[in-house]
Amino acid sequence: MQIKIAPSILAADFSAVGDAVKAAERGGADLIHCDVMDGSFVHPITFGAQMVESIRPLTRLPLDCHLMVEHPKTQVKQFVDAGADIITVHYEACRKISSAYLAETLELIKSFGVRCGVAVNPNVPAERVFNLFTVVDTIIFMSVYPGYGGQKFMPGTYEQLKKARAYAIEAGRPDLDISVDGGVTLENCKAIREAGANVLVAGSAVYRSPDPSKAIAELRR
Repeated sequence: MQIKIAPSILAADFSAVGDAVKAAERGGADLIHCDVMDGSFVHPITFGAQMVESIRPLTRLPLDCHLMVEHPKTQVKQFVDAGADIITVHYEACRKISSAYLAETLELIKSFGVRCGVAVNPNVPAERVFNLFTVVDTIIFMSVYPGYGGQKFMPGTYEQLKKARAYAIEAGRPDLDISVDGGVTLENCKAIREAGANVLVAGSAVYRSPDPSKAIAELRR
């Protein structure tokens, strides 16, 4: 299965985000991960669709927009229009609204011809989203509680990944992108891969290294 490296621009210098995106592409990244936070679902506010629209012309890489927001359905069209290739919403944010809201939001994303995904926080058992494995294009397992970069990887994530990959194979989706977001480093990336993830979202490991291109290559290796 293809390993994909997805640098998170949350960890980049916001005064030079365009340069950070270009550096990631030159370094061999597979995706650009855009962590969108609204100050409500998580405490910080990061950026919105305008940022995605600004960086869209600067790269040919898919833009993976991870919406850590309340009421994500209301934001979908804005991110589609801005150029998102993948839109991922949080299980917890959707379930707070209604039991049907998550499925409705995923269908809305797909109706625009954009890939869809669901993300779960560390305290949500992987089994809660097994019913979506035949619906979504990607599953993001948060290995930290979302909100701030630079947090340490939570070891319980390994078991989540093992269960998710085993179920993906059982469900006939062995190629499903299973992603880890948070605390990915050169020290733990091999164990993360062996547990079942094939997409590594890396913020600090890439953008706080002296040479982001070299960091991407080392993560892949």
